[in-house]
Amino acid sequence: MKNFVKIGFAALLAVTCMSAKAQNKKQPDGNSVLWEVTGNGLSQPSYITGTCHIMCSKDFEIKPKVFKALEATANFVMEINYTDPLEIVALQGMFLTDKKLSDQLTAQEAKELDKILADYGTSLKDMDSSSPQALYALISMKAVPCSQTEIKSYEMELLQKALKSKKGIGGLEKVEDQLTSINKAYDLKEVVQQLKMGKEYEVLMQDMISAFKKEDVQSVYSLFKNDKFMNDKQEKAMLTDRNKNWAEKMPDMMKKKSSLFAVGGAHLMGDNGIIQLLKAKGYSVRPVADL
Repeated sequence: MKNFVKIGFAALLAVTCMSAKAQNKKQPDGNSVLWEVTGNGLSQPSYITGTCHIMCSKDFEIKPKVFKALEATANFVMEINYTDPLEIVALQGMFLTDKKLSDQLTAQEAKELDKILADYGTSLKDMDSSSPQALYALISMKAVPCSQTEIKSYEMELLQKALKSKKGIGGLEKVEDQLTSINKAYDLKEVVQQLKMGKEYEVLMQDMISAFKKEDVQSVYSLFKNDKFMNDKQEKAMLTDRNKNWAEKMPDMMKKKSSLFAVGGAHLMGDNGIIQLLKAKGYSVRPVADL
């Protein structure tokens, strides 16, 4: 199942961490990986945690307050429900295509892509039946500076805890929704251009991890939407539209049962971030320093 979370991280880059009576301390600078949602008719608080989908084990940490928020809530909700067999099948199919990559490129473009892929340890021949999304997955794998055996997943760690505690498990979108967002954001030639920036993605990833470990989700958001990596069209498809869709679904989930939502850290901040969208709906959303 860890492989599916790695795929989810690639999609993020393309599409890219209690008790009810506990006293919450406000995070002074408004930055935190954990946010409490109250008011607007909610009988119990829900929480949102920003995540960094995959990290090397040496960098990996989930703050105790996030585990406490999970303990205090009835449901654990991810971007995609990785426990749904139909979603896993869809996720696997997302990275295959009936139309070969080489058939979508000129001979010169195919030659150039083959040369680029050599830097990722593969070739156009090996990837020819893969989708552009599978190509994008190579970027995230290369950007993480450790072997796959050393990679840990934020969502999977929380999911295992949630399953052990018999929490309800949910998702904010379907794989089909995510694929639609990716296709709106990036065509094949745009993906090839992103592959050329492999080294810059490695630097970006390290900067994002450093900011995330400091709970500086504002910097995570700013880094993620850097126009070097994401233009206005891509930001709308990968962040804005998805955030708005999620913010429409979250109220019903929170009213039915208290929930801990785990979404990529870049989705929290900004005028069209989940935090601001929920505030606009009348909820009180505040950063949590401790639980």
